[in-house]
Amino acid sequence: MKKTLLPLLWAMLALTTPLATAQSKRNASKTPADPAEKLKQEVALSVEQNAKLGQEINDMLFSFSELGFQEEESAKYLTTLLEKEGFTIQRGIASMPTAWIATWGSGKPVIALGSDVDCIPKASQKPGVAYHDPLVEGAPGHGEGHNSGQALNIISALAVKKIMERDKIPGTLMLWPGVAEELVGAKAYFVRDGYFKDVDACIFTHVSNNLSVSYGDAGNNGLISVKFMFEGQAAHAAGAPWRGKSALDAVELMNVGWNFRREHLELTQRSHYVIPDGGDQPNVVPSKASVWYYFRDRSYPKIKKLYDVGMKMAEGASLMTDTKFTYEVLGSAWPGHFNQPIAETMYQNIKKVGLPTWDENDQLLAKAAQIEIEASKIEGLATKLDTIGLPADMPVASMGGQIMRSMGGGSDDIADISWALPTVVLRYPSNIPNLPGHHWSNAISMATPIAHKGIVAGAKAEAMTLIDMFTKPEVLKKAWAYYRDEQTKDLQYTPLVGPKDFPATYLNKEIMAEFKPSLEKFYYQPAKYKTYLEQLGITYPTINDTQRAKIKELEAKELEAKGK
Repeated sequence: MKKTLLPLLWAMLALTTPLATAQSKRNASKTPADPAEKLKQEVALSVEQNAKLGQEINDMLFSFSELGFQEEESAKYLTTLLEKEGFTIQRGIASMPTAWIATWGSGKPVIALGSDVDCIPKASQKPGVAYHDPLVEGAPGHGEGHNSGQALNIISALAVKKIMERDKIPGTLMLWPGVAEELVGAKAYFVRDGYFKDVDACIFTHVSNNLSVSYGDAGNNGLISVKFMFEGQAAHAAGAPWRGKSALDAVELMNVGWNFRREHLELTQRSHYVIPDGGDQPNVVPSKASVWYYFRDRSYPKIKKLYDVGMKMAEGASLMTDTKFTYEVLGSAWPGHFNQPIAETMYQNIKKVGLPTWDENDQLLAKAAQIEIEASKIEGLATKLDTIGLPADMPVASMGGQIMRSMGGGSDDIADISWALPTVVLRYPSNIPNLPGHHWSNAISMATPIAHKGIVAGAKAEAMTLIDMFTKPEVLKKAWAYYRDEQTKDLQYTPLVGPKDFPATYLNKEIMAEFKPSLEKFYYQPAKYKTYLEQLGITYPTINDTQRAKIKELEAKELEAKGK
C-alpha cells in the first residue's frame, strides 16, 4: 500500500508546485509598488527638462564673479528668479545685505536647500580654456565652483514643487545661499539668529569631481577667524625713529612668536595668516597695522585653546612694542558631522542616477588642465561612481597618548548648520579631479558642459531624495533619532561667535569696487547667447599644442600597456 501511494503523492506535488509558484507570482504582482519610485522617475525627467535653466543660472553666476559679502548681483538675480517661481523672499537676513531665504509651500516638513555663492580672489579665468587666461587680469573668479550649487538646488526644487502642487503633498521648501563661505563668515550667524530653528533637515550642495555623500565626522577642522589690530605712534623713520611705536613691529613679533610655537602645537592644527595692513610707506613708522589669523583644529576645545594662545601672542607683542591692540572675530566654523540616515537614503538615489556621460571634448579639457597644473594623476574625469563616505574615512592613529581619527584639514561653515539640525552635503561632478582648489584652474570647467552635466546629475539625486523626505516620514524620524542619540548625545554645539560679534560685511568691498566695472562687460546675456562659451567666442575645449602632444603620448602608453 505504501509503495502504491508514494509515487501518487510525488505526482500530485509535481502538479501543485507550478500552480503555487504561479499563484505567488500573481500575489506579488498585486503588491503595490513604492509610490515614491514613480514620483522619482517623474522628478528626474522634470530636472532634465530644466537643464537649460540650470545652465543659465550657472553661467550667470560665473560671470558675476563676486567675493564674499559682496554677492549683490547674484542675490538680486537669484531672488528675482525665485520670486517669479512663486517663492516668498526674506532679504537681508542676519544683518547681511546679500543673504536671503526663499520659501514655498506650507507646513511640515521644512527642508532647507543651501549652496555657497561667493568666489575666490585673483582667480579670474576663461571657461573651457585649459591654461591661465583670465577674463580680467587680477580679478576675482570662481576658482572654487560656487557658481553651480544654486543652479542645482533651483532646478531640483522646481521639479519637486511641481509634483507637490499637483499631488497636494504637504511641506515647505526653503532655499538659501552660503554667503561669504570663503571667509567662513555667515552660517554661524544664521544659526545664532534662529533661521534654522524650525527646519527639519538640510541638504547642502557643493561642487566636486564625483557624485557622492558622506556621514558622521568627515575629518575636517573647524576654525575661528580673527583679525588683530595694533596701534602705536607715527614718527619720521629716519629723522626721529626713537619717537615712534611701530604697530608693524608688533605684527611681526606676534607672527614670529606664533611660528616658534608651532613646533609645540598638536599635529591636527592648521594656522595661517596674512597682513592686511603693514603701514603706509617706509619713511613713516607705522602707527597702525593688522594681522588676520585662521586658527583651525579638530574640536571646539582645541580651537578655543589655539585662540587663547593667539591672544597671549598678541598681548606679548603689544608689551614688547609698547603698542595697544584690539581684535575682531571675522568668522568661524565647527568641525562637521553629517546625518547617516539621510546620507544612506541619498546614496541609494545617487546609485540610480550615476555619473554623467562625458564626451571626448569633456575628457580632453580635463586631461589638458591636469597636465597644465602638473597634477599627480592625468586621468580625466571620473567614470566610476564614488562609494558613500564613512566617518573620518582613514586609519586611526595614536600619538602622544591621544587617539587621532583624522589629522585635520580644511573647514566649511556648513558644519554649524549640521550641529543645529540633520544635514548632509551632496557633492556633484562639475569640476576636474586632481586640481589644487582655490585656484584659477578650478574655474576652467565651471561654465562648460562639464559643470552643466554635473549640475543635472546632482539635481536628480537631490530631487529624488526630497521625494523620499516629503513622502516617507520614517526618513526624517530616523534622521532626528541619529541626531539626538548619536551625534549630540555627548557633545553639544557651542557657537564660536559671541552675542556681540557681527558679520564683517565690509570685507572685499574695495576689491569689488575696483574690479566690478571691468567684470560687468562680461556679464552673461542668455537672451542673446545659448551659453557663456558662445558669448565669449571660446572654442570648446581650447588646449595648447604642448597639452595635445602630452595627451597623445599618454594614450600611446596606455595602448602599449594594454597590449602587454
